[in-house]
Amino acid sequence: MSHVMLGVGAGTVFLMPRVYYSDPESTVGWKGRWHFSMFAPAMTMAAATFLVDGPIRNALQYPRPGCTVDQTLVANTDSGCETFGGPSTHAFASWGATGVGTGIFLVDTIKFSKGRFNAGSFIGNIGVPLVASILTSVGRGVESPAVDEFGTQTLPYETSNQIIAGTFAGFFTGLLVGGAYALLQRPSCGYGNAIFCW
Repeated sequence: MSHVMLGVGAGTVFLMPRVYYSDPESTVGWKGRWHFSMFAPAMTMAAATFLVDGPIRNALQYPRPGCTVDQTLVANTDSGCETFGGPSTHAFASWGATGVGTGIFLVDTIKFSKGRFNAGSFIGNIGVPLVASILTSVGRGVESPAVDEFGTQTLPYETSNQIIAGTFAGFFTGLLVGGAYALLQRPSCGYGNAIFCW
């Protein structure tokens, strides 16, 4: 579930058009434009997620539930202890996408739409990613009543502290990235009235 919800939340934000209220004399109304420059915040967040998944988690060495540092360093295949758990990479990536969407929505609403609220932009940039982020976090921390092939109860994939660390780090990183991107890239196409901006 956490893999699917991560994909849904991040995909929604990065495929969402920039929505703004255009107010020149001849074309008053809401406009939506897809920007290929969205690759910039998408790749920035992907790089930050790989940074969390590798060097940061290995440096902090917080083991997953039911694992020790020594078991994780040995990294036996199919042990469930192959990698460290915190901060949660899934929480970082999913909440990072929510942060990017929030930053874009706020800048587009306050600066480029002069405070006019658009429900579609809110749903695509904040609503769907927020729900997906919550479900991703729940999926990472839920304790299953099932037992594995050895008869032991299945533990959650990450502790609540590891998930919370990934959540806050991801959201504020995404908010910074999304806000900076939206400030630097106007939602309109600078060279005409095309739907896709290069």
